[in-house]
Formats: sequence, C-alpha cells, structure tokens
Amino acid sequence: MIELVLLVNRQGKVRLSKWYKPEKRKDKLRIVREIGTAVIKREKQKLCNFLEWKDKLIVFKRYASLFFVAVIERKDNELLMLEVIHHYVETLDGYFGNVCELDIIFNFHKAYFILDELIIAGQLQETSKRKIIQACHAQDLQMEEGKDGKKDDKKGI
Repeated sequence: MIELVLLVNRQGKVRLSKWYKPEKRKDKLRIVREIGTAVIKREKQKLCNFLEWKDKLIVFKRYASLFFVAVIERKDNELLMLEVIHHYVETLDGYFGNVCELDIIFNFHKAYFILDELIIAGQLQETSKRKIIQACHAQDLQMEEGKDGKKDDKKGI
C-alpha cells in the first residue's frame, strides 16, 4: 500500500503531498523533512532510486527539477511503484503538455485531481492515461459551465 506521495524540488520545498495513512501534523512535518533530505542527498551521490527507511521503502524518481517520491510498505513491489510514478508524470505531461514545476505550483488542484484519479486509498485505481485526462477535461468543462451560469444569473437580476 502506498502511504505517502510527495513532490519535492531540489531545494527541499514540498510542492505536493498526499497522505494515505493518518499521521499527526507534527509527525508529518518531521517525516517530510527526513524523506526530502534523504532523497536529495541520495540523488547527489548518484545512488539507486530505492531507499529503506524505518520499516518502509522510499521509491523516488527525479524529473527535471522535481523529485516524485512514494513511501510504500516493504512487501510492495518497488519497481511497480516506480512505474506508477512514471505513469503519473506521463499523465501530467498529457494534461499540461510538458509539465514543469510551475504547472504544479499554479495548478496544484489539477495535480491533486489527477493523483486522486490514479490512486485511491493508497492503491492504484486507474491505469488508462486517456481516461484520467478525459476526467480532467470533463471537470474543466463543468467548471466553465459553472462560471458561465453564475454570470448569467447576475445579468438577470
């Protein structure tokens, strides 16, 4: 089971975090700091993308200036998790068109929506990039219709 998904930049600033296991706020901050530091240090040393941490496994991959990090149970398949991370990045690319850190910062709600379409309760839910992107576009249409409807209501008053 996936317990945590993090997007961290090279300076250690968290751009997205999704917890699938409840933790106290104080513990979350400590865990994010520890994991972020470990991943950044490991990347600088050119070591592998898997890291044993406490009784968990940290799986990470760097794309451009962002580290995509997942914390999973030891019994889970780390190569499969690496593929899930890659699938998430490809889906973000499909939606944003060559995703970058600024896309995540300014459209964080879309990044969360795509992650929620992909992973539910710590388990991979949807494997089709096309279906995930279609769901995002459907949500965009609903948002536009909602904005148009509000404008029309104000004109009628």
